[in-house]
Amino acid sequence: MPDAVGRTRPSQLDQIPDLDPEETAEWRASLDAVAKAAGPHRAAYLMRRTLESGSDSGLTLPTPLETEYINTIPTAAEPEYPGDEALEARITAWNRWNAAAMVTRGSKLGLGGHIATFASAAWLYETGFQHFFRGKEGAGSGDQLYVQGHASPGIYARAFLDGRLTEAHLDRFRQEAGGNGLPSYPHPRRLPWLWEFPTVSMGLGPLSAVYQARFNRYLEHRGIKDTSDSHVWAFLGDGEMDEPESTAALALAAREGLDNLTYVINCNLQRLDGPVRPNFKIVQELEAQFRAAGWHVVKALWGAAWDEVLAQDTDGALIRRLRDTPDAQFQTYATRDAAYLREHFFGADASLRAIGARLTDAKLLELFQTSRAGHEPRKVYAAYRAAVEHKGAPTVILAQTVKGYTLGAGFESRNANHQMKKLTGAQFRTMRDLLELPIPDSALDSDLVPYWHPGENSPEIRYLRERRAALGGPAPARKVVATPLPLPPEKAYKALEQGSGSQEIATTMAFVRLVKDLMREKETGRRWVPVVPDEARTFGMESLFPSAGLYSPKGQTYDPVDRDQLLYYKEAKDGQILNEGITEAGSLADFTAAATSYATHGEPMIPFYIFYSMFGFQRTADQFWALADQLGRGFVVGATAGRTTMTGEGLQHADGHSHLLASTNPAALSYDPAFAYEVAVIVREGLRRMYGPPVEGEDQDVFYYLTVYNEPKVQPAMPEGVEEGIIKGLYRYQEAAQAAADAPRAQLLASGTAIHWALEAQRLLAEDWGVAADVWSAPSWTQLRREALECDAARLHGEDRVPYVTRALEGAPGPVVAVSDWMRAVPDQIAPWVEQDWTSVGTDGFGLSDTREAARRHFGVDPQSLTVQALAALARRGEVKPETVKEAAERYGL
Repeated sequence: MPDAVGRTRPSQLDQIPDLDPEETAEWRASLDAVAKAAGPHRAAYLMRRTLESGSDSGLTLPTPLETEYINTIPTAAEPEYPGDEALEARITAWNRWNAAAMVTRGSKLGLGGHIATFASAAWLYETGFQHFFRGKEGAGSGDQLYVQGHASPGIYARAFLDGRLTEAHLDRFRQEAGGNGLPSYPHPRRLPWLWEFPTVSMGLGPLSAVYQARFNRYLEHRGIKDTSDSHVWAFLGDGEMDEPESTAALALAAREGLDNLTYVINCNLQRLDGPVRPNFKIVQELEAQFRAAGWHVVKALWGAAWDEVLAQDTDGALIRRLRDTPDAQFQTYATRDAAYLREHFFGADASLRAIGARLTDAKLLELFQTSRAGHEPRKVYAAYRAAVEHKGAPTVILAQTVKGYTLGAGFESRNANHQMKKLTGAQFRTMRDLLELPIPDSALDSDLVPYWHPGENSPEIRYLRERRAALGGPAPARKVVATPLPLPPEKAYKALEQGSGSQEIATTMAFVRLVKDLMREKETGRRWVPVVPDEARTFGMESLFPSAGLYSPKGQTYDPVDRDQLLYYKEAKDGQILNEGITEAGSLADFTAAATSYATHGEPMIPFYIFYSMFGFQRTADQFWALADQLGRGFVVGATAGRTTMTGEGLQHADGHSHLLASTNPAALSYDPAFAYEVAVIVREGLRRMYGPPVEGEDQDVFYYLTVYNEPKVQPAMPEGVEEGIIKGLYRYQEAAQAAADAPRAQLLASGTAIHWALEAQRLLAEDWGVAADVWSAPSWTQLRREALECDAARLHGEDRVPYVTRALEGAPGPVVAVSDWMRAVPDQIAPWVEQDWTSVGTDGFGLSDTREAARRHFGVDPQSLTVQALAALARRGEVKPETVKEAAERYGL
């Protein structure tokens, strides 16, 4: 039976006592009466108005996830436009022309390029450049611009107008091999004075933008730099939002109130091969997603031509038709004639037919082919102004455009326009006429369409430069001010260099102890940025909680459950640790923002990102590549490393391949230290190279990747004279004990925790088989290989350079057996430059759950297996009898 208010199903509100059921029933009856008399659309309209009124009055009410498919800001509420629209239109037209010309000229060389994306987004960028985007020549750090990768030709075209690029530069678009070329997309490493952020690996831009905005606040709250005037603008495609990284951090941005962040999503309704949501509506979907996450949403969908048409929609039929029409059908409307539009859009019911009858054919075509808010500076300006003035939450602007706008009927709204790389001569003429550019026909007779510049003293260029001067100089721009940090004193490293005495500690703990001491240093301590994806206690970092604090923009609004303990969980607004929760992607985005702060903000920071096993490089290798592109500096630490050290964890935790992944990244200097003192030497060298005074011929724009282990061992004191070998990647750690002159000899090379297996194998070889083996520590197989490759390249130029690994092993007798807790391909990197007979063993295959000893026996890397491998290598040389190998295998139960 219906209850007092006419409901027949349970309601959440049933749990709340109704103080006046009769009043509730009257409200319900009134709504039913409106629906019956005026229709359900009228009733829904009244409910929307009531909710708006309640919110405006300060009532706490649920926010609808979707609004109507029209502009958020009514035309009457748009702010006055502050610029010269005529001049800005001409500047935008020149940018459109030169972008298309650059890509078309390059396509004649088979280089490709993209035209349609910038064509749709030109006003989204130009309005920002003229009125919002702060440059780096004013006070503060300026704004941070994440430019959509495929829109790069338009940014180059604008840099050509403002004098930062020449025609010669434009003609070297996508021609970088000879130097002075323009990279295809935003690549800071390839064009470091212009680009700040690599964005074309779609999804990484939006994720990075959130954490950049968050890091800006972190710097401010910690008193390092006032970033209150910096705003982060991320330009994205609606198709790009399908990447999981694009929406991974929406809740973080809203939770922390990042009103210094704006997403501008170019909703041209097309992805690379066709419509984004052919049978649905991507704008409505995105609005619901962002509203649910707590963002401020501004929809800028329809141009001014729609205003008078929407004013005729007295019963809501047009609004409903716009809302119900799927995106793919809108794409079709943009390419059809007026008769088609009358029949298929306005022919749906009598109300729509009446509206359509009052529209001319020309008006119909304008509505569906050109009148999008994203192509009108007044609409874009209103949306941007709403974004920067909104407080307490980030803003997303959903701007509707036409992909390929102004490129002609052959481009606009075509499914294939992402792959269309050039315009014909006829299309350029049509484009010129549409944009009203003063380019004579004679200039278009050449096989190469010309670039065009209105002249240094033209009104357009003077206006452009005046606007940029008022906003703090050119944008985008990357600016590095050389500010070397003072290096920590030697005493900070002494504890690790002196060893641990009789105490057993793992190298993971050794690294944490070192950083804790370095964070106490007066000059540089506050510049360390620990980044942890919710595993700090696993790494023994809880001692940093009360001293450094975990960063939270709200501080600590609760009484922590462990407040009475020494190492309690302390959050603070000026906290130093970024503990990101279970997100390696978010943690690496944090690290990237900190690692590039030396350029973005002129404030060098020292981030170290410590992660669990393989979940760093394997999960986020694409972000590490972008980090390298962005010229990031810092320390990346793979803790609890190796395939056999994590007892019981199993296949998806046991890491034996991250060093192989890291070796593919040219900016990653990879190390697998065996002892605590090696950790100290590597960190000291990393600080010198990345943050000390520049050294000619040495690239500072690198990051260090260290793998450290959770296997407690007594840490020895550092032998004399090994520092160079540690940095280069190889040194003799322990020579064989005194042996007979005719004893077989072997060389055991090991990295990381495998050094202990090699030392035990050294003993077994000597005591059981009379073999004298030297043990070498190889902290970096990858660095050895890279130096050897450089020597090979030098030989092509007549230089006789011998690789370090060859020189280090020169004269070392016997075969070489290399071992690590990684797959064999990791040490095999150096095999071509080892002159001795080469054997490697490793942990190839999937990991498994068991004890360390059992896992090492399974993979054949335990000391006994290593001993047999060395004997087998000697047997192949005829230095021990073949039956000795079989005897050893049987003795050790292999």
